[in-house]
Amino acid sequence: MNDNKLRGLIAATYTPLDLNGELDTDPIGPTTEWLIAQGISGLYTCGSTGEGMSLRSAERCSVAEAYVQSAAGRVPVIVQVGHNSVAEARQLAAHAQQIGADAVSATCPSYFKVNDVDTLVDCMAEVAAGAPKLPFYYYHIPALTGSTLDMVEFLRLGGKRIPNLRGLKYTDTKLHEFQQCLELDQGRFDVVWGCDEMMLGALATGATAAIGSTFNIAAPLYLEIIDAFRLGDFVEARRLQSLSVAMIRAIGKYPFHPAMKSVLGFSGFDLGGCRLPQGRLSQSETETLRNELSLLGYFEWAQPNSHLSAIS
Repeated sequence: MNDNKLRGLIAATYTPLDLNGELDTDPIGPTTEWLIAQGISGLYTCGSTGEGMSLRSAERCSVAEAYVQSAAGRVPVIVQVGHNSVAEARQLAAHAQQIGADAVSATCPSYFKVNDVDTLVDCMAEVAAGAPKLPFYYYHIPALTGSTLDMVEFLRLGGKRIPNLRGLKYTDTKLHEFQQCLELDQGRFDVVWGCDEMMLGALATGATAAIGSTFNIAAPLYLEIIDAFRLGDFVEARRLQSLSVAMIRAIGKYPFHPAMKSVLGFSGFDLGGCRLPQGRLSQSETETLRNELSLLGYFEWAQPNSHLSAIS
């Protein structure tokens, strides 16, 4: 196993679909090149952003393979394998290891809710065992899974029963719990932040890496937040974080991920719409969103510049 922790901005990648809503992996290569050029230091595939739960398992395998091949070892690729079938998730984890992914991650089953930490550990142990040579990150996103269990207790118990448990993708707003997870067992676990509009708070709490959707479209902004924080310029860091919040609020007026795909289209990346129940934005909605983002100055401050850095 690679003992290095994740660092910097990890883009939760999108899955390209054609006009008929079928998988089209051709744009993954150019998109990966662009993300790396923007300062991204990792790729997280088939998660919520990548519509993993709306894809067939064979499609998820194809997407993971395309991103691993496109990254070509330059940045780590984490494959999200969560599924309502734990057995299917384990097979997806095994595939991720087979194709050379750098880590696997998984949400818990969500149709039948996981109501206690012991059961959550049992489920994740089964999934992680599919890829025993890879670091495993539990994907904690209670807003979507309905599982609001104590993550400190999960790490304590999981650390004893899941040999390759590396840490968490923590997509919640409880900074106090996030901090406890970071500090548990003298920093044993790699806990990666997952709420873009709260990055500054996470940095103050000790975050060294973050996985996010909007890193696809505004990585330079987040890298500037990190720089301002590291320099101790908290007034500037708050100003920049406010731009992130305003951008996310503008996008959030629409179905979020279809809107994000529209914004990627503004940069020349046509990744299609999303599968039902998400759909896609209309042309008029897309133009309105473009105008709203323009009023925020998005097309100026979201561009790469010479002052890129990474969390360290």
